[in-house]
Amino acid sequence: MSVQTDSGFKEVKSRKRAAKQMDVEVVDTNETTGPEVMDISKPLPDFKPISEDKLKANSLEFRKIAVPSHRYTPLKENWMKIFTPIVEHLKLQIRFNLKSRVIEIRTCKDTPDISSIQKAADFIKAFILGFEVEDALALIRLDELFIESFEVRDVKPLKGDHLSRAIGRIAGKGGRTKFTIENVTRTRIVLADSKIHILGSYQNTRAARTAVCNLILGSPPSKVYGSMRQLAARLSERF
Repeated sequence: MSVQTDSGFKEVKSRKRAAKQMDVEVVDTNETTGPEVMDISKPLPDFKPISEDKLKANSLEFRKIAVPSHRYTPLKENWMKIFTPIVEHLKLQIRFNLKSRVIEIRTCKDTPDISSIQKAADFIKAFILGFEVEDALALIRLDELFIESFEVRDVKPLKGDHLSRAIGRIAGKGGRTKFTIENVTRTRIVLADSKIHILGSYQNTRAARTAVCNLILGSPPSKVYGSMRQLAARLSERF
């Protein structure tokens, strides 16, 4: 749009100014007619807590844990040690299915806490991985423990004799290196072929994993012992 002046020249409006005016108009319309305005006068919904009876009635939990063939004999020998805490303390139902070779756990009307079935499943999985029953029981008693599993090849791609030597460095002569790491970091370690399972709290598991990874990467056990002494001194000062 142009406006003619007295001198004969036409004054043309710039496009930038027109664009700015359009933007302002759009913003104004959104502010006045926007649907995002919350109506404070309406009352908020009030959700009442669900009673324990309804929560238990509608929640029948079920777990299955597969048992490999090399763990049949230890399971048979320690069945009563596994059966007693799950049935008497956690109030769960458990059985070993001979056809499918799995351990089946489920809740019942006498189960006080629904989370008990997950604790029982973690306890049985720890035993299946190779931990002792007494060590795996800590998963039921404490809430801050978990299991971390990894393979030697995840740290370094080793094959043949190099893989065997790495596993030997982790175990040590007569298992001395593994026992030292367990005692200093307050964890439990299971060496199953090339797989490594560590049971403990987060900080302790992290310290044990660091020591094991250093041994896999080629650090001599004497150097790992030195770092373990420093870690033991820090832990003693903390506690």
